[in-house]
Amino acid sequence: MICKIKHILFFALAGFLLSSCVTARKVNYMQKPDKFIPSYADTLVFQDYEIRIGDRLYVYVYSLNEDIQKMYNAGGTNASQMRNQMSQGSMGGSYDLYTYLVDEEGNIDFPTIGKLHVRGKTTREVKHLLEQELSTLLREIPGYATISVEVTVVNRSFSVVGAQSGRYMINKEKMTIFEALAMIGDLGEFNSRKEIKLVREKNGVTTIKTFDARSEDIVNSEYYYIEPNDIIYIRQIPGYSFGINHVTTVIGVTAATISFGVFIYSIVQTGINHVNKYYGNKNGTTGGGTIK
Repeated sequence: MICKIKHILFFALAGFLLSSCVTARKVNYMQKPDKFIPSYADTLVFQDYEIRIGDRLYVYVYSLNEDIQKMYNAGGTNASQMRNQMSQGSMGGSYDLYTYLVDEEGNIDFPTIGKLHVRGKTTREVKHLLEQELSTLLREIPGYATISVEVTVVNRSFSVVGAQSGRYMINKEKMTIFEALAMIGDLGEFNSRKEIKLVREKNGVTTIKTFDARSEDIVNSEYYYIEPNDIIYIRQIPGYSFGINHVTTVIGVTAATISFGVFIYSIVQTGINHVNKYYGNKNGTTGGGTIK
């Protein structure tokens, strides 16, 4: 009976430890789709970001006329330096001074033009619209024909909930899901790559998309590029509050556990033998039994 119990405990322990092992299949990216890893349709079509309510636009007006430069560019602020500071999120509370907020009606309030509707437009479309409006207003001023406008959405970011929770700046026009994961330091061994959730708001509608980041087909799918204000939710793998990540560790822990079990068993068996010996000697005179 004791022998059977030992076998049961051994196999149960080995099964538990092996199930806790984090295999390469669970954490590696770019794996071939199969019955466990989904295949995604080739739907990749990158679309320029459409401006939304609450966005902040940095607008820089280029002109050969210095007065126009000063009037629209906060005294001739260097565009390249300003843009770099904004992309890195290092402006602090100064965004209000150099950017235009898209209000609840989808408008910005631009000097000499007034309300300009920009919601749903790309930065390229807003650029052309501003150039057209400014050229109409300033046509009587020498140098107006050389007017060019640069429009950038600043303070762009995405958020992560779960692993490495936080808010991260988007510092390039196109950012992929892998670049986003690299920014947060990857997912660690005990966070799920199988069911990453992406929460995205567009045109007042919030959608939740779930995808497996291990599939190589992800690079051609709608999940490949992230957008400003996306929320990425990463959950911990169920049952992995305790886990073992190397086969050698599994073997070591199993061996140590078995050794400890054998040690305890030997102590108990020694005690039983002493008791049996005691009762055996006593049975020689009084007649008794043996503990089994």
